[in-house]
Amino acid sequence: MIYLLAILGGFVAGVINMLAGSGSIITLSIMTELLGLPGNIANATNRVGVLAQTYIGTYTFHRHGKLNIRKGLPYLWPLLLGAMGGIYLATVVSNHQFLIVFKGLMVVMFFVVLLKPSRWIRPKTEAKPPNYWLVIPFFFLLGIYSGFIQMGMGVFFLAAMVLGAKFELMESNALKIFVVAVLTTVALAVFAWKGMVDWRIGGLVAIGQGAGGWAGGYFGSKYASANVWAYRLLVLVVIGVLVKLFVF
Repeated sequence: MIYLLAILGGFVAGVINMLAGSGSIITLSIMTELLGLPGNIANATNRVGVLAQTYIGTYTFHRHGKLNIRKGLPYLWPLLLGAMGGIYLATVVSNHQFLIVFKGLMVVMFFVVLLKPSRWIRPKTEAKPPNYWLVIPFFFLLGIYSGFIQMGMGVFFLAAMVLGAKFELMESNALKIFVVAVLTTVALAVFAWKGMVDWRIGGLVAIGQGAGGWAGGYFGSKYASANVWAYRLLVLVVIGVLVKLFVF
């Protein structure tokens, strides 16, 4: 039953990650609370499922014309650069220190997503030019964080793309999935080299996350209302993360 729950949890996390982010809250909780993996091993093993979901999700978004890598390149290179340092930190630093920062960031994010919802679901014609001097440094810092721990990266990335870079929400989702696929490929290789990956548990979760990645990517690509539903799911995810961090 626990293994079945791991697959089901992976599926739910895959769908959430395609449309919003922070699905790793579910998979990391299953790995640590139910399967008994140490925090650093769970952090590394979690990347197996993330890799499966992002590869499938990237293909799905690309197939339906929702992925524009060239348009997002000015924001992706500082993130990828920062992630290299974050991946190194993940091999030498305890998760506890970053989780303290994560709690504070999620409180801020709660108010960000609730204030003026129209900013998240606006059409392209209403977007204003981004301020590169403010956005680029943020993407570099986000890269450091995302390289260290996958959990929560999607929510912060969407905020940076929608509110900072002025992208549409679903367009940002497609770029997010592509970026995470690239980062996870590198991170998983490093973690595997360090012997930090439990491939049996990671494979079980990956089955569910791969299916969830396809389902979420298909919905986000095919339906015009995906932006609205992605925003609603984003709000629910942030609230759920805050409850998990501060109540349980």
